[in-house]
Amino acid sequence: MAGRIGIVAGSGTLPARLVESCQAAGREVFVLALDGEAEPEAVAGVAHAWCRVGAAAKGLDLLRANEVSELVLAGGVRRPSVTSLRPDWRAAKFFARVGRRVLGDDGLLSAIVKELEREGFRVVGADELLDHSGLPEGPLGRVTPDGSALSDIELGVRIARALGALDIGQAVVVQQGLVLGVEAIEGTDALLRRCGELRRDGPGGVLVKLEKPGQERRVDRPTMGPQTVALAAATGLRGIAAEAGATLVLDRDEVVLAADAAGLFVVGIRAL
Repeated sequence: MAGRIGIVAGSGTLPARLVESCQAAGREVFVLALDGEAEPEAVAGVAHAWCRVGAAAKGLDLLRANEVSELVLAGGVRRPSVTSLRPDWRAAKFFARVGRRVLGDDGLLSAIVKELEREGFRVVGADELLDHSGLPEGPLGRVTPDGSALSDIELGVRIARALGALDIGQAVVVQQGLVLGVEAIEGTDALLRRCGELRRDGPGGVLVKLEKPGQERRVDRPTMGPQTVALAAATGLRGIAAEAGATLVLDRDEVVLAADAAGLFVVGIRAL
């Protein structure tokens, strides 16, 4: 029988969905909730403790005290400066060893995964714990992209691939052949809000979201949910294109209903 699973919880709905899925499967769960990131609702009614991001020694001690054998890293975490991180001795030791090799998000997350494995934990991906969470190829709802939207998607794929190769971000918004914005440290939600102020007249833009080349697939997978659709609609976009087989879709039925109601397409693409 599998041992207790630990969820290191950041922001968003993914941690709560993982708790629900594990409990439905009869798995014991312990949530290590990150201060200033995790939602209180994600830890309601489940064994948990709060820990700040830079307190690595405390976090490891809590995981071991709660007999965690497997770990999943879930939810967003705003990347702090070294000063605001206030690393304890264990975190400082980690950064001293990895140095400048972890300047990008994926580089940092890959190094964290290796460090957790070195500490004896098995790190698993959220997709291993969520049923039917992967985005399939093709449209999810009734709406499909037209020719001009497909052209924007094609350009968006090229830009997103370049961003990912530099370990900068996963998403880009394109409208009528113009790049309205690219994702960096702010994340997809903030990107969409920013692009709402930049949209042009005429057919709305498209959000394109891809996995980074060579990305550590157990952490920071491209993710979308009802909130993504709501923000895309509020921004005036006409659709979302994300990488099939690499993107997690949370609350899929709600995503489809929201997209159809807003007249947006949500489509899984094969980005070669």
